Amino acid sequence: MQIPQFPEANHPLVQSLFHHSDQELLNLFQSYPDDGRYFTTIFCRYSPIVYSLIQHSARSPVQAEYLFALTWRHVYYELGGLNLTDPQTGQENLNLQNWLINITAFCINEIKLPPTEAIHYSLQATSPPLWCYVEQALDQLPPISRLIILMAQTFHWSETRIAAYLQAEGEKISPLDVADSLQTGYLMLEDKLPQDIRAIYLS
Repeated sequence: MQIPQFPEANHPLVQSLFHHSDQELLNLFQSYPDDGRYFTTIFCRYSPIVYSLIQHSARSPVQAEYLFALTWRHVYYELGGLNLTDPQTGQENLNLQNWLINITAFCINEIKLPPTEAIHYSLQATSPPLWCYVEQALDQLPPISRLIILMAQTFHWSETRIAAYLQAEGEKISPLDVADSLQTGYLMLEDKLPQDIRAIYLS
């Protein structure tokens, strides 16, 4: 299995950060949580190591890609509180690379993967940093908008099928309402994404 290439590594916003040390990138990520470029740069720097560790443990390429994405999602949520320095001495206890290797090993051992046919994730369609920020943006949407988007995007349901499902759940909604809600939901979702993530992935 080849290690995938990620085009975001060539984006000027990401390339402009390559000279920063791991500690500097971590500090920037923690100091500016509304910017996505710092996490994306860490991802671009370390995705080859993480992917090469994962590809040997997964049964299929689809499972490997999904575990890779889940590992980066775990990294994303852990990085906010990560402190690599010893509070007593101010010295670095652990470097970011070793910490990422440990987290990857933890995910390989602890995450129970579904069978290949149940996985709806595609690495080509959605890079892990974009997935993390889209998921965060989805959490900020009204529940009905989030549900409609997930049914349309994850399960590829038609407006008619979504409306029928919601009507069975007691919602008064027509297929036309679903179409309108989808368009509004996509605009809201894009608006909730960090501006630099939109520039890197959606421009």
